[in-house]
Amino acid sequence: MKKIHIYTRTGDLGSTSLIGGSRAKKHDLQLEAYGTIDELNAHMGLLIALLGDTADTHPLRWIQSRLFDVGTHLAMPRTEGNAVPCPITEAHVSHLETLIDTTDAQLAPLHSFVLPGGSVAAAECHVCRTVCRRAERLITAMGETLPVSPSALAFMNRLSDFLFVCARLINKKEGVDEKYWASDSD
Repeated sequence: MKKIHIYTRTGDLGSTSLIGGSRAKKHDLQLEAYGTIDELNAHMGLLIALLGDTADTHPLRWIQSRLFDVGTHLAMPRTEGNAVPCPITEAHVSHLETLIDTTDAQLAPLHSFVLPGGSVAAAECHVCRTVCRRAERLITAMGETLPVSPSALAFMNRLSDFLFVCARLINKKEGVDEKYWASDSD
């Protein structure tokens, strides 16, 4: 079997191939959206590396695979008004809600805004959360002109919530006290 080259030279002038072979500018909103999903997935990989590959990280690996599903959905060619299949379903969203509830049940109630940070892993989890929010903003912007699965959007919305409670739980497990927002008047 002949080895495939990593580089193709087809993107040297600022365009890239979408699934199916059509081309788009590298700065196209569709590419920004799924490129940000890729960035989030890379940050998730760093988070897993910081935590160590344990049973605690299995939900994070599941999320990484679902992010590939969301990215694939976003990378498919589409035209205005034509729905594009998406492997993310309401069952995936429900599973993420269960993960949120299970994680949050292990945490003290919040009485103030949590400042991002704490342990290195928790801080990286907060980075994941903010990249997830950016991806969600890009997907909603993309959805104004091209069809986007409501399940994919709901999944991304829940994911940022999960990453918030996950960061809090990481700090708890690592024995790091959370820092809370204080106004100048405090």
